[in-house]
Amino acid sequence: MEGKPGLQTVYQAVQALYHDPDPSGKERASLWLGELQRSVYAWEIADQLLQIHQDVESCYFAAQTMKMKIQTSFYELPSDSHVSLRDSLLSHIQNLKDMSPVILTQLALAIADLALLMASWKGCVQTLVESYSNDATSLPFLLEILTVLPEEVHSRSLRIGANRRAEIIQDLAYYSSTVVSLLLSCAEKAGDNEKMLIKIFKCLGSWFNLGVLDSNFMANNRLLLLLFQVLQQDQTPTNLHEAASDCVCSALYAIENIENNLPLATQLFQGVLTLETAYHMAVAREDIDKVLNYCRIFTELCETFLEKIVTTPCRDLGDLRTLEFLLICAGHPQYEVVEISFNFWYRLGEHLYKTTDTVIHSIFKPFIQRLLHALARHCQLDSDHEGVPEETDDFGEFRLRVSDLVKDLIYLVGSMECFSQLYSTLKDGNPPWEVTEAVLFIMAAIAKSIDPENNPTLVEVLEGVVRLPESVHIAVRYTSIELVGEMSEVVDRNPQFLDPVLAYLMKGLCQPTLASPSAKAIQNICSVCRDHMALHFNGLLEIARSLDSFTLHPDAAVGLLKGTALVLARLPLEKISECLSELCSVQVNSLKKLLSQDPNNGLSSDPTLFLDRLAVIFRHTNPIVENGQTHPCQKVIHEIWPVLSETMNKHRSDNRIVERCCRCLRFAVRCVGKGSASLLQPLVTQMVEVYHIHQHSCFLYLGSILVDEYGMEEGCQQGLLDMLQALCVPTFQLLEQQNGLRNHPDTVDDLFRLFTRFVQRCPIVLLRSQVVIHVLQWGVAATTLDHRDANCSVMKFLRDLIHTGVSNDHEENFDIRKDLIQQVLAQVGLQLVSQLIHACCFCLPPYTLPDVAEVFWEAMIFDRPTFCRWLESSLKSLPKEISGGAVTVTHKQLTDFHKQVTSAEECKQVCWALRDFTRLFR
Repeated sequence: MEGKPGLQTVYQAVQALYHDPDPSGKERASLWLGELQRSVYAWEIADQLLQIHQDVESCYFAAQTMKMKIQTSFYELPSDSHVSLRDSLLSHIQNLKDMSPVILTQLALAIADLALLMASWKGCVQTLVESYSNDATSLPFLLEILTVLPEEVHSRSLRIGANRRAEIIQDLAYYSSTVVSLLLSCAEKAGDNEKMLIKIFKCLGSWFNLGVLDSNFMANNRLLLLLFQVLQQDQTPTNLHEAASDCVCSALYAIENIENNLPLATQLFQGVLTLETAYHMAVAREDIDKVLNYCRIFTELCETFLEKIVTTPCRDLGDLRTLEFLLICAGHPQYEVVEISFNFWYRLGEHLYKTTDTVIHSIFKPFIQRLLHALARHCQLDSDHEGVPEETDDFGEFRLRVSDLVKDLIYLVGSMECFSQLYSTLKDGNPPWEVTEAVLFIMAAIAKSIDPENNPTLVEVLEGVVRLPESVHIAVRYTSIELVGEMSEVVDRNPQFLDPVLAYLMKGLCQPTLASPSAKAIQNICSVCRDHMALHFNGLLEIARSLDSFTLHPDAAVGLLKGTALVLARLPLEKISECLSELCSVQVNSLKKLLSQDPNNGLSSDPTLFLDRLAVIFRHTNPIVENGQTHPCQKVIHEIWPVLSETMNKHRSDNRIVERCCRCLRFAVRCVGKGSASLLQPLVTQMVEVYHIHQHSCFLYLGSILVDEYGMEEGCQQGLLDMLQALCVPTFQLLEQQNGLRNHPDTVDDLFRLFTRFVQRCPIVLLRSQVVIHVLQWGVAATTLDHRDANCSVMKFLRDLIHTGVSNDHEENFDIRKDLIQQVLAQVGLQLVSQLIHACCFCLPPYTLPDVAEVFWEAMIFDRPTFCRWLESSLKSLPKEISGGAVTVTHKQLTDFHKQVTSAEECKQVCWALRDFTRLFR
């Protein structure tokens, strides 16, 4: 932004943002205001807007700007202006306290963030309480600041570092009793003032979440009593009930280390046990909001006391009334209630899985049985439901979560026992269709966990399902088809059922609403019963030929072809080529038809459907070929290549279609391996030609596949290097653009995969090339890129590159490799280590640190003394203080980190040291 804009211009932009009827006007205003917020003029303009407080919109923009500038640009202010900024913000919040709650929150956040950054503002809590607690009109904003202050301590928007954070937490713990006393005083004066009580409970919850409240002090505090009184009362307003529930959940979460917080843990445990009557009252009144709140509290109680529940069930804090509460909630007719407790049941299952104590298992078995019965009931569709079960709506997703939970817990009850009980409810009774469907759904969830060997019940179920009359409800047939698909192991052990099962599934395939699950079931049977299905290959081929005559979801159609390809790979070698050609011909003919059609006829010319189908065929046709034998798929892939080449040429500007072409070629090359050698020249020529005009990153990925397949063939190495150099020219130009790395993470990802394949297959070829130094410079630059896949590829390249100079994997040429690595590291080693340290501290999320640690580890193994010097030099350049004057890192912390890394005996020790060290800058 050139020059400071006038206030009137800012007002006009804010007005346009909120009130311009033209969306493009709003967009322009938003972009201009965003640019203003990033400029250094924003501080003064925001301050002036708040001082004038002309209207809500301009004040909100100004308050939000203040918060954002403090979070992201605090370094722009000289340290002698910090006190005046604090005083100005406190003055604004007092003057604007009645204007709007959202403005109050933004200003409270700005003040809280300033307090955390400004090391010279000592005892900020005490100062605020003393200044504002005696003025009733100031209490709302005081409580707002005291609520957001603990929340901001761990905010990702503030990089205050572990040292400052520890100092703040210690400071807040010291003043916590002052805050609790203030909250108690406010509560006593509030009476039935709902808004004030909500603020009090929110503030208390925030301090619980930070974990700084003294357990003994809180156990006997009247605020705790008030919380449970509010939750016990039938007439409590909804918003207040939610605030009290949140606060209790925060308190329970804060005491997970029960032994250290025993007095408070006991009080909370007893308090929650008093809420059963209130829960039943909420159910009777059909107050679903309160029911959900109670279930959250009961679940959090169980999560907190899980260790006690498992180790000392039925005693003291392991009292199993906690589980009874969850099962009471599971009995509520609305499935959203039981869903809240799912995470606890997962965790309970994990804990019980680790113990082999059968007595403990027997204690919990009845609870799990009751839960499974409740879940089966919740999975029932409405009796007036028409059509098949929906899988993508909320209820469909709930059923999928139930299925996952049942799979995780079934070992406690016994898969076979549960399956038999469910089956007997169908066999012995005559339940309504919706009960039958739900039972079949749960049976499908556990079918795979049952041993199929010599199991008459499974055989009986399979026999019963395939004999279901067509008159049953369509949803029952739908779920029974899913069950058959899950029982493919049983079919494999009892091949006499293969014909009736396939006949049953073929009926489903011909019915539009049952076609996709039937296709999926056939795919499962093809995967598991490959040898038996070889006899039915012609039938599969017929289905594949008429695939588009069935009403299939694209994924289901691809799945059917996958199953067919898996069976095809089991045919005798001499038959595979002919059968593969037939399987591919439908898709190839469709592609040819699209290529020849008039582009102006208004019909779709999108070939992705057929490319995806070809890709899945190549991917899963993996016959066993002995050395010396010609690959049976080679001839077919050579025949198909011209069509794929022409398709790629026609759609060369469309990234989506080119990506599908490359994917198809990738699996074709993988399918026949070295058998695709004659395609190498024309394929690389076309890739390079198209890439120079359209930089689709999938060409780089396909290039990496070619290097992986042919990189160790001496006759191919120069050609592959020429390909690399040709692809690098437009790629480097693309990445040199402003924010090029950040705007093209897919290109970075695929480019460094390509480099890595060179390192793995023909490192000397790359290391001796002209391009290697540019490759390394881009590698150093890309280390700061905060993109999971791209960063992972960059780090893997750097690690593997250095590793070639360390590892004696390919014995020959080791000395040459080592010398070449020495030369490149002499040029970029210091820069690389320095950039990696900077990236870890300021750019990269913690999950990337293990990858960085591997690069450091390899560099250290390669040349420890030199790496030690590089690391020392890199650490000296780090900032020692944040803008607010707080110490980021001490000299001792720097030397300790250096020692931990350089004396590490394993890579994971480097990773641990990096994790601890980078926390000082987060």
